[in-house]
Amino acid sequence: MTTKLTLVETDICTLAVDGIVNAANQSLLGGGGVDGAIHRAAGPQLLEACRQLQGCETGKAKITPGFNLPARYVIHTVGPIFQAGHAQQAAQLADCYRNAIVLATQYQLKTLAFPAISTGAYGYPENEACKIAVDAITEACSEVTTLRKVYLCAVEPRIYNAWLQALQSSTLH
Repeated sequence: MTTKLTLVETDICTLAVDGIVNAANQSLLGGGGVDGAIHRAAGPQLLEACRQLQGCETGKAKITPGFNLPARYVIHTVGPIFQAGHAQQAAQLADCYRNAIVLATQYQLKTLAFPAISTGAYGYPENEACKIAVDAITEACSEVTTLRKVYLCAVEPRIYNAWLQALQSSTLH
């Protein structure tokens, strides 16, 4: 893998990267947590661009310009709402990361930043979600040549620790 994974404790909205990933809801019209923060930082043009996309299914990803963000693009992906015992939600969560990387590759992005998708209001257990994410990112990046650096972002210590644990236990990197 030529892509470097870097853990950072920072607000994803402040990163000057080619793309940031938004943990969006299916409407793509803004919400709470990371989604709300990205919409506020990007400005009202982001909402208008998202309206044109007409929503997004769980596990899929769509892209818009970054507008007022330091990032050139925002890749919007919809994580699963955690429900214990639903087997397909881990695959849907992994698809969020894989599909975001596919879009990043199509747009020839070299740097990309991810939040811990589904760990906020959607209730996915942080350690499990971050492990799924690191494995999916590592696997997807092994098949691409354009993406050079992926940031794993956390604004809360517990998310930072979950990312760190996932990185340390990953067998793929």
